Amino acid sequence: MDLALLRTFVTVHRAGSFTRAAALLGLSQPAVTSQIRTLERQLGRPLFLRRARGVTPTTMGDELAHRAAPHLDALVEIAESGVDEESAVRTLHLAGPPEFISLRALPALTPLVSHGLALRSSFLANAEETLEGLAAGHHDLAIATARPRGELLTATPLCDEEHVLVAAPRWAARLGTGTLRHKGPVVLEQLPVVEVHESLPFVSRYWAAVFDCRPAAAGTVIAPDLRAVLGCAAAGAGLAVLPRYLCEGALERGEVVALLDPPVPPLRTYFLAARTGTLALPHIARAHEWLVRAAADW
Repeated sequence: MDLALLRTFVTVHRAGSFTRAAALLGLSQPAVTSQIRTLERQLGRPLFLRRARGVTPTTMGDELAHRAAPHLDALVEIAESGVDEESAVRTLHLAGPPEFISLRALPALTPLVSHGLALRSSFLANAEETLEGLAAGHHDLAIATARPRGELLTATPLCDEEHVLVAAPRWAARLGTGTLRHKGPVVLEQLPVVEVHESLPFVSRYWAAVFDCRPAAAGTVIAPDLRAVLGCAAAGAGLAVLPRYLCEGALERGEVVALLDPPVPPLRTYFLAARTGTLALPHIARAHEWLVRAAADW
């Protein structure tokens, strides 16, 4: 079987579209379509179902991708590494939430740079988009807040993130901790809200876990980076829900205070994901191992 056809097939399978696969491979869409048809004729079975938007793999297509993709990835690694294993520089493409990648993952991987690892990172807050990019071959490892489904991706629970409801000290003094304990959401919804998105993902998750309801307030300040949210909250813009690792220093310095201390704080799990079979590649396996080891202290 022609390896070029298999490479095109795996790229289409990961990308979910002939058009996206053609862009990744540097081919025209008709060329990709022709190669997939040739492979289907050789196998005597359809590999994809054509949809209005993209393609869906058949059972045969999923089975072939599961068997072929790890070996193709290994061959690419061998071709790129050359013969001199010691001097070869490997590049690791890592994707995930900007704050977590910046403050946790990249510092943990930095020691590997002196061992011949080059790092490239992509900041993606949306877990679905992150995992789609991993499946399409844009990244080697991805950190996401959702566990991937199916057999094309594998995932390891990395760490749990505690969420804390914070605000500047003046807001806490104005509200009073006793009032907060008894009247919770009613009082809190008088405060402006600082969030990463209009849908209030962090505040909504906190309200559901602690108060069993949805927040009635709207966002006053929207900034698509939790570090900016922390800065605005510390400056007095309103309340915010933040990961403890991100606001721990500000809490210790008194720049923000925790408005509540629920018996069971809301948690969110991070997963470290890779394409099935790629952990056989030494540079990806080493980075994966270092992240899992570092996460034990997070």
